[in-house]
Amino acid sequence: MRASPVFKSRALPWLLLVPTLIILLVFLYFPVIQSFVLSLYRSNLFLGTQRFIGLENFKNIFTGVLAPGFRQVLLQTLLFSGVVVVLGLAFSLALATLANQPVRGARLYRLMLIWPFALSPAVAGTIFLFMFNPEVGVVNQLLNSWFGIKPRWLESPTLAFMLVSAAAIWKNLGYNIVFYLAALQNVPAELSEAAEIDGATAWQRFFAITFPMLSPMTFFLFFTNLVYAFFDTFGLIDILTAGGPVGAPPFDNAGVTTTMIYKIYQDGFGGAANLGFAAAESVVLLVLVVIVAVLQFRFGGNRVYYGGG
Repeated sequence: MRASPVFKSRALPWLLLVPTLIILLVFLYFPVIQSFVLSLYRSNLFLGTQRFIGLENFKNIFTGVLAPGFRQVLLQTLLFSGVVVVLGLAFSLALATLANQPVRGARLYRLMLIWPFALSPAVAGTIFLFMFNPEVGVVNQLLNSWFGIKPRWLESPTLAFMLVSAAAIWKNLGYNIVFYLAALQNVPAELSEAAEIDGATAWQRFFAITFPMLSPMTFFLFFTNLVYAFFDTFGLIDILTAGGPVGAPPFDNAGVTTTMIYKIYQDGFGGAANLGFAAAESVVLLVLVVIVAVLQFRFGGNRVYYGGG
């Protein structure tokens, strides 16, 4: 039996952990604590003023004059995240399954599917901004030549929400496809071949064998995509719509493409420059992410198949 490694000094393991602990303290725990402390103040970035008000910022979020706008943005964030996560994973799995087929030029196809992930959100947003420009965009040029229409993508609340969602899904497709391809290549081919001999169709083999064996990867990608939709779509929204346009009641309290992370930016660094209120919103967002993560691991983990007996 191989002996486990033993450190000669008890202090050595702790010394090896020091760099990691420092990074966690400086870039994770300190910002969280600082946000909570700042949420207890009314702070103006431009005037440089700060006054302790306790939980007043949290009260304003849920019951004050700003509450309708916050509720709208919270609902939009949940809806936007659901669309990006569900459709993103569905498209990624479908494309990864096709790219996993033994065809000539498969490596080139996979490269073409993966490359959007290498783009920054700002670059991806700029690409969509030019493609869907109402006058010179290639999409409207085609629609005008085929159907004689030129939709105003960024002026219609519904079209703007759809466009931002599509851009967010496209931007993250490569990330999901890489992981799904790796998972698909680890699915035993013998199981599918045996099912095919028994008369199972391609759809039956996929949903009875392949998809259940991909559940650990889907479980992992669900959470990473949720974090992406919550936090990493800021650049896309800022480039494409800057949070707008404003919709019809009851969606007239904020722009229809404004998500929580973008609202925090607007409240903290926009016209009001109220860092305390923005910090309170960031605390609420953190709690929301923690709740979603706990629910996912509590209920979703039971449906994950890891193989074995």
